[in-house]
Amino acid sequence: MERLNPNARRDQFGSKINRDHSPVLAYGLPWVTILLASLTPLLPIIASAPLVPPLGYLFLLAWRVLRPGLLPMWAGLPLGFFDDLYSGQPLGSGILLFSLTMIALDLIEVRFPWRGFWQDWGVAAIFCVLYLILSALFSGSAPNWIQLTLILPQILITIMLFPVVAQIVSLLDRVRLTRVRRIG
Repeated sequence: MERLNPNARRDQFGSKINRDHSPVLAYGLPWVTILLASLTPLLPIIASAPLVPPLGYLFLLAWRVLRPGLLPMWAGLPLGFFDDLYSGQPLGSGILLFSLTMIALDLIEVRFPWRGFWQDWGVAAIFCVLYLILSALFSGSAPNWIQLTLILPQILITIMLFPVVAQIVSLLDRVRLTRVRRIG
């Protein structure tokens, strides 16, 4: 058989012989990447205005858009809690916003099961704008036009960064599905 086709026992995820998908890698990688992305407020970036996008939220959106059934509906609670611990937001704001995002994305998935890149980017842009505005309101700042103009660069950077994060998540999804050596 190998003489006829040397790739007969391989596919896009690696060798098929004595290899299988790792459940820890398959289900744990999305959680770990979202948690690591939520640690970005710990980076030593000094700015006079908010510029760093909420990467934990972007990774949550990207994983949910790319693989709708991978994260359970209740995933917004622990991921939002972890994001609240490191973002400096009041405890509960990330929990609420992550959970509402998971519910809203599930409703959108039911209504529009077949979407393209532009629809996903548009939905993510709307959710990112709402997330940043509501996060600014939850932080205790006064809702006025000056505050909105202060977070406008962060909103634009976040919207423009979503395709990059979606590409990173798609690469991580291929890593998630690689086959590893099966023991036993």
